[in-house]
Amino acid sequence: MRILAPRFREEVFALLPGGVEVRYLDEPWPERADFFLPPFGQEEVVRQVLAQVEVRVVQTLSAGVDWILPLVPQGVVLCDGSGIHDAPVAEWVVMSLLALLKDLPAFLQAQGEGRWAPRVLPDLEGKRVLLLGYGSIGRAVEERLRAFGVEVLPVARRARPGVYTPQDLPYLLPQVDAVVVLLPLTPETRGMVDRDFLARMKPGALLVNAGRGPVVEAEALLEALRGRRIRAALDVTDPEPLPQDHPLWQAPGVLITPHVAGLSQGFHRRAARFLAEQVGRYLRGEPLLNVVREGY
Repeated sequence: MRILAPRFREEVFALLPGGVEVRYLDEPWPERADFFLPPFGQEEVVRQVLAQVEVRVVQTLSAGVDWILPLVPQGVVLCDGSGIHDAPVAEWVVMSLLALLKDLPAFLQAQGEGRWAPRVLPDLEGKRVLLLGYGSIGRAVEERLRAFGVEVLPVARRARPGVYTPQDLPYLLPQVDAVVVLLPLTPETRGMVDRDFLARMKPGALLVNAGRGPVVEAEALLEALRGRRIRAALDVTDPEPLPQDHPLWQAPGVLITPHVAGLSQGFHRRAARFLAEQVGRYLRGEPLLNVVREGY
């Protein structure tokens, strides 16, 4: 079996079964590869590989596949990296909710000004948080929030016990204290958080986006922030990277990080475990994990 991949740290391939050959993109490419690990965001390289190399499985190490989905030829299996980024993204979500609720940006500003400014702060305990997207990251977020005494309302494409659907949003949005966006970018989710969605949110509610920037309509978000109807924490934006002169940087009540929620020191360790399991399944003829269907 052969894997074609970027030159990740050796740790990523350390747990692979014996006999698996790893070829790197900075070396001459083979004619055939069982697995291709595409370099994130490098669409032109991906196009060239898929045009020149006979690939059976494209295995991303990212949870989102919107960037590569149009490039994968018919007949080639596409699998995503769901599960690899659950812990760090969930930690970022909890951090953001706490930072917004406890108004950390205002205290940092006061610290910079040498100003002592105590006041009563809200609790995370007892809040109601809607999870818009309930895959493996959503479940990791739920697990951590429940430890804080949060009531979690998951929303997914299909109804099941304890899980709502997008059709329930008009009823749910006025009731929750925060909305956490964890959706992938698909034609159905693009612009889903629009003016109507934001207008239905409770005044003063929090919007936390750790999914994809274009799921949220940028102009509608700016209007809601400038009107001080909501506050927001964004790890993803539209466009991305966010230009230096973009008005979102100066909008009131917003916390922005540069798409770092999934970038963690434990990535290579988790990727190694996942890749070893996936390759083992392939060699044993078992169903692969995270096969992408309908854009997910």
